[in-house]
Amino acid sequence: MKKIDPEIKRQAKLELCRRDFWTYCKTIDPKFYRNDRPHLKELCEVLQNFIEQSDKEFLVINEPPRHGKSYTVQNFTAWLFKDINNKIMTGSYNEKLSTKFSKVVRNKIMEQKADSDIVVYSDIFPNVKVKRGDAAANLWAIEGAYDSYLATTPSGTSTGFGATLIIIDDLIKDAKEAYNANVLEEHWNWFVNTMLSRLEQGGKIIIIATRWNSQDLSGRVIEEFGNKVEIYTKAALINEETHEMLCPSLLSYEKYLDKIKVMDPHIASANYNQICTDTEGNLYKNLKTYNPKEINNFTEIYSYCDTADEGQDFLCNIIWAIKNRKAYILDVYYTQEPMEITEPETAKRIKKFNVNYSRIESNNGGRGFARSIKRILEEELKQYKTTVKWFHQSENKLSRIRANATWVMENVYFPEHWNILWPEFWRDISRFQAAGGNLHDDSADALTGVAETSQIIIR
Repeated sequence: MKKIDPEIKRQAKLELCRRDFWTYCKTIDPKFYRNDRPHLKELCEVLQNFIEQSDKEFLVINEPPRHGKSYTVQNFTAWLFKDINNKIMTGSYNEKLSTKFSKVVRNKIMEQKADSDIVVYSDIFPNVKVKRGDAAANLWAIEGAYDSYLATTPSGTSTGFGATLIIIDDLIKDAKEAYNANVLEEHWNWFVNTMLSRLEQGGKIIIIATRWNSQDLSGRVIEEFGNKVEIYTKAALINEETHEMLCPSLLSYEKYLDKIKVMDPHIASANYNQICTDTEGNLYKNLKTYNPKEINNFTEIYSYCDTADEGQDFLCNIIWAIKNRKAYILDVYYTQEPMEITEPETAKRIKKFNVNYSRIESNNGGRGFARSIKRILEEELKQYKTTVKWFHQSENKLSRIRANATWVMENVYFPEHWNILWPEFWRDISRFQAAGGNLHDDSADALTGVAETSQIIIR
């Protein structure tokens, strides 16, 4: 049998590296990309399929730390420059991390061959080179192209750069940020207002992250873009009973137990098993519902209003009934509309439900709002039954909310499908974090007012 020329075998292997990303990874780093790490092979196949065949626009990758997700995507970035027309932009939570990502990709392409037996990037793609004099850490180009790669952050710039592929890598720094709705909102605004505007027609986006929070960037993208999103999620622990791990050579069951036993269980679940922390950190865990067709004919009707203090705040007016010492929510008015709209609308709802007693916080303009409600009810709507009272709330808001949360969960009933009736109110209540850092607390503040008022009434 005639032996195949070693050079022919070598060239065939190099050609396969150009065509198949998994083969490329095994060739350039055989110590890491091993056959006993099937999750890496699967990730390589998912990445290549997403770019070459999938009709999805977003790929969300959620895997535990130290399992090769970022490193593999860095290698994928270098591999994609086999087409010098690709323009790739990456974003990370700070400049240090974004620069590190950039350097790994750039250095991979620029690696010099030191051993004839070791395959490097230039063996596979001999015509792909970083442009001379254009090898800055965060912005560089491939020879024959213009501005091929840019690394940025939420506080950085991307002006003038258009991308065929955007990669977001670990935007959340730690658990503190994961609990902070303001930080998560800043990430979302940066993503939609800055990064998306840089994406060229037909371009795609890869998001690499630990699933900290249902409203982190991964969660928001899945929620907002739906069937345009491909999701690739892997937990470190596959089976608790059999102790099966995703990759025992990278994290054994024994090492996994060692790590999580000293960690907050919520953080451990997020880091290693992609279970969102806010699922555990929600203040209101079990809210009760009722069927309005079965429980009705209410006679004691009340309303509580928390007026909007600032421009981004919500006015929240809740109307409820007391029956058998329980509070049954009848209506929620939750809006950011200006007072010229909210005053007549609040008054109309009070009349519609024939409210006996209306209580309005008088902080920051609340007294004037209450007086307007009283005037509209009596002069325009001819509703004289409702007693309108206003008061100043001086107690700490978050302390009040926490102190009354148990009473709310045990005694307040929402109508079935209240998530459909009042979606924004439901969103802010169902995701309200006990630890604080919530983007909007107006819903929980007004719900706490319902609890406080109800407890006074039923004593």
